[in-house]
Amino acid sequence: MDAITDVVGVLPNYAEPLGTTVFITVSSAALALVIAFGLGLATHSPKLILRAPARTFVEFIRGSSVVVQLFWFAYAMPALFNFRFDYLIVAGIIALAINYGAYSSEVVRGALQAVPHSQHEACTALGIHGVKKFWRVILPQAWPEMIPSLCSFAVMLLKASALVSMIAVVDLTEMAKTIGERPDQDRLVQLSFVLVVYFLLAWLIWSGMRALENRAKRGLGIDPKQRMATGAGGK
Repeated sequence: MDAITDVVGVLPNYAEPLGTTVFITVSSAALALVIAFGLGLATHSPKLILRAPARTFVEFIRGSSVVVQLFWFAYAMPALFNFRFDYLIVAGIIALAINYGAYSSEVVRGALQAVPHSQHEACTALGIHGVKKFWRVILPQAWPEMIPSLCSFAVMLLKASALVSMIAVVDLTEMAKTIGERPDQDRLVQLSFVLVVYFLLAWLIWSGMRALENRAKRGLGIDPKQRMATGAGGK
């Protein structure tokens, strides 16, 4: 009961940091999705002039530490180019978006490659080309296949958002540490509370993405429940 009382007593302190965590997650995820599609389309391109630089960039980002990238955007890049971020949260959003955008680009590329070649041939036969072909035929088939993996990356991004506390951004994790250092508080209790909050946020992401996946499949005439039942019966 003492632990619950301790948490309830400081709940108002978590309001703004919770908003910060949600804002970082949503903003980074939105920007990461744009980056993922840009890089995914480039690495999927048959043109070497697009594919090679995109592949090099993806491998460089995936092969380096997200923590180092975070510090680079927050401190090294402003010093190198003689400017500064008015709010370090912007540097955090950019770093996380680029990192998870690079990882997610492989999801986009794989889903696009998974679309049967016959669909491309059918578009050619019908005279459908370019953006219209991608938007009306290829993407609707690839999108449902991307969603489960993108959901996993979105949850990972939520958890990685706690890293912004390392560049003096007050999020849930930083607030839990700050409150836990008070003489009348227990750090373990506060961090345990934040652990539960992160779980609830992750569950909301998973639920939303699952609903989005079902809607995308229904748009293709696929009944998600029937498909799940068929898969279970096959086992």
